Amino acid sequence: MIAAGLSNLGVLAQIAEFTPLDTPEVQWAALLPLLILAGGGVVLLTVSSLVKAMAAPGVNAAATVLVGLASIIACVPVWQRVQDPERGPFTAVGGVIGIDGFSILATGLIAASVILAALLLDDYLRREDIDGVEMYALLLLSASGGVIMASANDLIVMFLGLEALSIAIYVMAAMHRRRIESQEAGFKYFIVGAFSSAFFLYGIAMVYGATGSTNLVEIATFLANNLLLRNGVLMLGMALLLVGFGFKVSAVPFQGWTPDVYQGAPTPVTAFMASAVKVAAFAGLIRVFYLALGTYSLDWKPAIYALAVLSMIIGATFAVVQTDVKRMMAYSSISHAGFVLVAVQAGTEKGVTAAIFYLTSYVFMVAGSFGVISLVGRRGDAAHSLDDYRGLSRSRPGLALAFTVFLLAQAGVPLTSGFVAKFNVIAAAVDARSFWLALIAMLASVIAAVLYLKIIVAMYLTGDDAEADDSVAGPKVSIPLPAAAAIGIAIVATLAIGVLPGYLFEVAGDAVPVLIALP
Repeated sequence: MIAAGLSNLGVLAQIAEFTPLDTPEVQWAALLPLLILAGGGVVLLTVSSLVKAMAAPGVNAAATVLVGLASIIACVPVWQRVQDPERGPFTAVGGVIGIDGFSILATGLIAASVILAALLLDDYLRREDIDGVEMYALLLLSASGGVIMASANDLIVMFLGLEALSIAIYVMAAMHRRRIESQEAGFKYFIVGAFSSAFFLYGIAMVYGATGSTNLVEIATFLANNLLLRNGVLMLGMALLLVGFGFKVSAVPFQGWTPDVYQGAPTPVTAFMASAVKVAAFAGLIRVFYLALGTYSLDWKPAIYALAVLSMIIGATFAVVQTDVKRMMAYSSISHAGFVLVAVQAGTEKGVTAAIFYLTSYVFMVAGSFGVISLVGRRGDAAHSLDDYRGLSRSRPGLALAFTVFLLAQAGVPLTSGFVAKFNVIAAAVDARSFWLALIAMLASVIAAVLYLKIIVAMYLTGDDAEADDSVAGPKVSIPLPAAAAIGIAIVATLAIGVLPGYLFEVAGDAVPVLIALP
């Protein structure tokens, strides 16, 4: 019996020797931006534990900035390749990762968010006596999850990216151990995130049950070639996926966690959440609904229409009545999510282009806004009421001017990126004949303008007794060089896009996602 067993093992070994394994082809060069972010986090954590010099102030922040820059630089040759008409978009890992202009631009935006957040974290962590490598490593690992979401050509891979993105953010939100608000923010975000992940996973199961695949190309092909007489399972799957994405983009009615988490988390982490996480979540939403489920757009567009209306109106209205600036910006981010949903609801190439343009503009103006908020919050990260901003123009006129530019951009004032972004979104809605939605978007902009003017008035508020009243004379805010650099980058981008929007609009047009099948 033993001899027979050994003989069978020998036969199996010979079969294995001559039978080639069906392993997917990996385009390592195309994955370089992702590998730089993920590998950078691991290497940074490892080296910091072995080399004492890495503990010096500013070293970890500088290393993180360099990793972000390296990722952006690595995106350039990949972008040139996919824009080449003879080669075009392609898959990088056996059809589950798609490399097109959309994924590359999203990767660049997420890497830019990493750079801005790292610059803001440098001063914040030292100011709060929690400086260390952990936050920077988590920042890079979370960004790599966002890149996977934006590049995923398969629902399972997208879920893995979502979890990698989220788990690191949960820890980052609760990283400030001496602030109970930070602990509460991390716990709330974890609980809500677990629910949203469950909805998303059940949605994947329903879509698989209806189409027989989790690959976006195969789903789109199946739905285009087959008429489902009973499509209840598919409808349920789309609804659950939309709920999962709705939590991540802070769309009403899934926004309940946003004000508390934005307020309690360390402010530079909030800046990263408001920029990179939104880019990754919207990138995933656009890939799934615009590409894979485009055949059923008449079924999902009304749901996104409703989410857009609720997010714009409730976000703007609730923001106006707040007195805490971080909570104001949290509700403002909900309203901005509604504007992006207006573009997605159009379900057209023009709408997706408008959404990409809006997200690109929003990354810089929201990161810059939270950069100012982080500095004004000072030690303890607690000075965030409107009164704490009174007279900022007297004590720090440059900082007040920068915040004014960011706020006016979010309000949609001409010569800023926000104006062009909102104009494109409304134009896309009109082009798709969603006239009422375009009208509601304009109304929401007017309501939100009141919010931004409240903060501007507080900063420039002076009176006859200003010299005697320290609160009116302005808060004593220090501006370290890294934070000033982050705010400067953001303000240059905000104004440059507003004055010369043509180049970004061209890039956004080239970044519209496409279905990428195996050759």
